[in-house]
Amino acid sequence: MFYHIEGTVTDLEANLAVIDCSGVGYKINTTTTTLSRLKIGERAKLYTYCYIREDSFDLYGFYSLSEKRFFELLINVSGVGPKAGLSLLSTGTPESLAMAIVEENEKALTVAPGIGKKTAQRVILELKDKISEEISGNVFDTAAAGPGAVSGSRGKLGDAAAALAVLGYDNSEIASALKDIDMESLSLEEIIRQALRKMIK
Repeated sequence: MFYHIEGTVTDLEANLAVIDCSGVGYKINTTTTTLSRLKIGERAKLYTYCYIREDSFDLYGFYSLSEKRFFELLINVSGVGPKAGLSLLSTGTPESLAMAIVEENEKALTVAPGIGKKTAQRVILELKDKISEEISGNVFDTAAAGPGAVSGSRGKLGDAAAALAVLGYDNSEIASALKDIDMESLSLEEIIRQALRKMIK
């Protein structure tokens, strides 16, 4: 319904920001990461997600598209609602959370308040499955050795590029992350792990 909301920040609370747009104050649930980028009295644009249920209509907003996209991935995991999604994204960036999932690092996820071992295991299992299922065969064109080149399937390279795309990265980011990684000798998981490490830096 809303792609983004832009206006003046009028209030900031724990996991909550109010954005005034032409006299209408939008209550937007958000992460501590996004809150750290906002200041009362200054203009801001948040990418939004509408969460609609019979008894609620809530807005969730994020400073970056990558944070919003990762939030959408998280809340599609069974048993993970918006509050849990915000909790996870408040304790790590999309890049560090993706790294934890790829490495099956439960401890990195259970640091988030309200996230227990079983939930962390479910996040790892379902998001890794989702990445595999959504591999489309799109691939970074190594011959171009530059951003934005996408072509047909080429084994591990194509799988790695598609997996990163599912996590919300664009072609230029994927191109840069996969550049200079040894595709021949490394496993797919290690290729993705090294690419994520580059993105975290």
